[in-house]
Amino acid sequence: MSGAHSERAHAKLSASGSKRWMSCTPSAQLEEDFPDQTSDFAREGTFAHELSELFLQLHVGQITKATFTRRLNKMKKDEFYSQEMEDYVQVYVDLVIERINEAKAKSGDAIVLLEQRLDFSEWVPEGFGTGDVVIISGDSIEVIDLKYGKGVPVSAEGNTQMRLYALGAINQFGILYEFENVLMTIVQPRLDSISTDEVLADDLLNWADEYVKPKAQMATNGEGEFEAGEHCRFCKVRFTCRARAEANLEMAKHEFQKASLLSHDEIGDILLQATELQKWAKDVQDYALDQAEKHGAKFPGWKLVEGRSNRKYTDENQVLEKLKQYYPVESVTKTALLTLSTLEKTIGKKQVQDFVGDLIIKPAGKPTLVVESDKRPELSSDAAAIADFS
Repeated sequence: MSGAHSERAHAKLSASGSKRWMSCTPSAQLEEDFPDQTSDFAREGTFAHELSELFLQLHVGQITKATFTRRLNKMKKDEFYSQEMEDYVQVYVDLVIERINEAKAKSGDAIVLLEQRLDFSEWVPEGFGTGDVVIISGDSIEVIDLKYGKGVPVSAEGNTQMRLYALGAINQFGILYEFENVLMTIVQPRLDSISTDEVLADDLLNWADEYVKPKAQMATNGEGEFEAGEHCRFCKVRFTCRARAEANLEMAKHEFQKASLLSHDEIGDILLQATELQKWAKDVQDYALDQAEKHGAKFPGWKLVEGRSNRKYTDENQVLEKLKQYYPVESVTKTALLTLSTLEKTIGKKQVQDFVGDLIIKPAGKPTLVVESDKRPELSSDAAAIADFS
């Protein structure tokens, strides 16, 4: 690989977070006190990028077929690899190859760069990022980005991350080439989405000077007003941000006309607001649970208890073998062994307990926050348990 994707450096004012720090300039400084977060989804995306890079390295001649085969076989042993992923990645690879061929048809000396570090620090202090693919052809330059996730549709139209990458490319190669057109393409194969935004290089540079540079300076200095919105989705301080809380609480004070029934217009408005309210409430709930369970935090009116759990078989094959001694197989199975509750309704609770009770367990429930009036006993947090042990 040309570089370990998981070890990519990240700027304080990153391109990926640009929509956020441009919309809510003080958030960048506030986020510095919070650790970076990762997830299985992020690691899966990183692996998909590495897989796509491998195919493209072979196509552009950076590696031999033997090296490609050896590396691919190694990657196939990774927990994130699947044939489905390779198929999706191939959609992206095919698109990139198509754009490469178009560029070469336009200009015989077209240049293709993979995993190119792009420096846009002329407009954003210490600003840089990594472009998945950069194609230079005559007076045109294109930046292509793979988005492997399927949860949030992302368009290239007006996309600030892609625009910053394009600025970085112009900044680095503008000395050698006189660019007129800039193309920015995002491929989301799992959403069957390919979008391209095309702007004039001069317009992009004007946007950078007149909009990006002032916003970046404000973000660096922690200046400006907090502004809640869709850009809060991946902010590190979204759980406890006061501006976001105030915006959502204000949203909840929906003022209605005094008619006895809500109008369709009012219901439509409420539905739009409820979506954002639900996201905010879920973020706060997740944060409170994490703090209570792992750090011993106490929230007035709430306590940490063991969540509810369902009984389950320890070994379905053993359960089935035992039951076959007393019942026809078709009476305790459909396409598979009947669920525990269905089995009890079919042959009786006492029979289930007598015949396979030793193969049934009730695992501990996951910790959860409930109101203090809940009858379940309070649990000690992980932090409290460690302190008691010490």
